[in-house]
Amino acid sequence: MMHFANSVSLVFIGFAVLALYRYPSLLPSRKMAEESPKSIYDFTVKDIGGNDMSLSEYSGKVLLIVNVASKCGLTHSNYKELNVLYEKYKNQGFEILAFPCNQFAGQEPGSNEEIKDNVCTIFKAEFPIFDKIDVNGKNAAPVYKFLKSEKGGYFGDAIKWNFTKFLVNKEGKVVERYAPTTSPLKIEVKRHRESAGFFLMTKV
Repeated sequence: MMHFANSVSLVFIGFAVLALYRYPSLLPSRKMAEESPKSIYDFTVKDIGGNDMSLSEYSGKVLLIVNVASKCGLTHSNYKELNVLYEKYKNQGFEILAFPCNQFAGQEPGSNEEIKDNVCTIFKAEFPIFDKIDVNGKNAAPVYKFLKSEKGGYFGDAIKWNFTKFLVNKEGKVVERYAPTTSPLKIEVKRHRESAGFFLMTKV
């Protein structure tokens, strides 16, 4: 019986080797491994006008990446504090990248043009706003799949609500993830207490 089982195993191994020989695409290629994103700079996204933009343009800067919405209970406080951070540090190598998303209670229903108008006229934001995207599910933007894989949240990696925040250092590595209810100004205060200054947070 054991001899028969060993023979069957050898037959299956033989078929497997033959299949891989004839169909090498079944093996993970070295090229695929080499092309796996290593930092945020490996991604190209669309700006609010629908134009392609490589995030490598932000190389060497500290980034705070946020999924935003115009009709959320957190909207006004977050935009207000994000504006304060941006105004304070925009000339010191800091950028905020805002990605509108309508996946949470339909709180970002407008077109890109409407979103841009709201952000500029109502919330007075000067930091970059990008194309409206999904952050969860099968249609999630690749950059958000990367962010979540680098810094998972409580009870799974999925984004839980509007204004989840990811902190990215000057090398394009994700160093921290903050809950929607975390005040942008508290992120600064926390980092200031832990280091000699806001931009030393990149050494986390």
